[in-house]
Amino acid sequence: MKKIIYFAISCYLCVESAMAQNDTLFLSLEECRNRALETNENIRKSDNLVKQSELDKKIAFSSYLPTVDGSATAIYTKDMDLSGTKLLMHGMWMAGFSLQQVVYAGGRVKNGNDLAEIGLDISQQQQRKSRQEVLLEADQTYWGYVAVLQKIKMLESYVEYIDGVDKSVANSVEAELATKADQLRVNAKLSEIKYNLQKAKNGAELCRLMLCNVIGEDFETQVLPADTEINIESPGSLDDNVNDCPEVQLMQMGIKAREKQVKLAKGELLPTLALVGGWNYMGNLKMEGVAEYQGMMIPYTQSFDQSFWYGALSLSVPIWNWGKSCNSVKKAKLDVENAELDLQRNTRLLTIQARLAVQNVMSGYSLIETAQLGYEQATENLRIMREKYDGNYCTLTDLLDAQSQWQQAECNLIEAKTQYKISESEYLKAIGKLGEKK
Repeated sequence: MKKIIYFAISCYLCVESAMAQNDTLFLSLEECRNRALETNENIRKSDNLVKQSELDKKIAFSSYLPTVDGSATAIYTKDMDLSGTKLLMHGMWMAGFSLQQVVYAGGRVKNGNDLAEIGLDISQQQQRKSRQEVLLEADQTYWGYVAVLQKIKMLESYVEYIDGVDKSVANSVEAELATKADQLRVNAKLSEIKYNLQKAKNGAELCRLMLCNVIGEDFETQVLPADTEINIESPGSLDDNVNDCPEVQLMQMGIKAREKQVKLAKGELLPTLALVGGWNYMGNLKMEGVAEYQGMMIPYTQSFDQSFWYGALSLSVPIWNWGKSCNSVKKAKLDVENAELDLQRNTRLLTIQARLAVQNVMSGYSLIETAQLGYEQATENLRIMREKYDGNYCTLTDLLDAQSQWQQAECNLIEAKTQYKISESEYLKAIGKLGEKK
């Protein structure tokens, strides 16, 4: 994130910004987080994935329930001659419905439902992961903006200070107590500060655009962070346990899903038992022929319109498929082993990342203490040098050096505080607790 801050400060793109008080949107860090979560495209996609997983779970549960199918058939074909009797099938039709209830399917139905449940858990962890990534981006952008605005405030006060020195030196030149070279040195210093101030303002505009992008606001929106100061609290004791990280949870659930895939593959080797029943109606089937009656051959026509119920118990047993099912089981087991190896490797990497995050927070707090001490010393030194300069006890160069040291000390303090806030967020994300309720 330091690179972002440095890039923002050193950006040479000059964009005029009219931030009128009544048109400016002031947002706290929490408000920026909420807006980012509401508008981010990845969050909305993860929400849709959760909804899809819930539908997959309902689809899987339907496998426990019987299936009912309806059918209707119309037959138009040539008549059939059956030993002098003609079967008229032109216009014959059949209609009915069938019901099938799976009684046993080698555990595939149960394992399929378990897999759908795991899929829902996975989508929820992916949602957690997306939320934490968005929150971290919001925190980085917000505190980067705060840092640039604080530097602008500091440089503006520095300009006022050097203006005062410039006027004092100008009076000394008129009184022949200072040389023209002294005034030129002050003017050069003032130009340098104004140049840095303009760069910082350009950087602030870039930070504003970045924050608008994160929170989903129009780029013309004049948005400012509500925090004008960066308050720091002692970090206390920090934990580097990564078991609650969504990344670890996703890998563990991935192993469970692959174990269910093994059971599903084994289920292909087992028989399937199903109860089948239904009802059919057959109509418009006619038979024409000639029958002998009292020595006479009498033609006749007979129609068949009838319905019937049926029931059956179906058993399907896999016998041979050239090793396809066995190889599928072996492949699924290898997938489980690979997922376990990935969990071991990535957990170690995540632990390293978490420990580095802990180190960054602790060292960041120490840097703040050092920077605070340096700032206080530079401020006191500047005060002393100004008094000495006013009493003609030090040179202008000594005063300008003291002012430069004060400027650098305050910049260091601002950067240390900003980086500490960002390191806090990075640490919470590293252990999977960024944005989580305590």
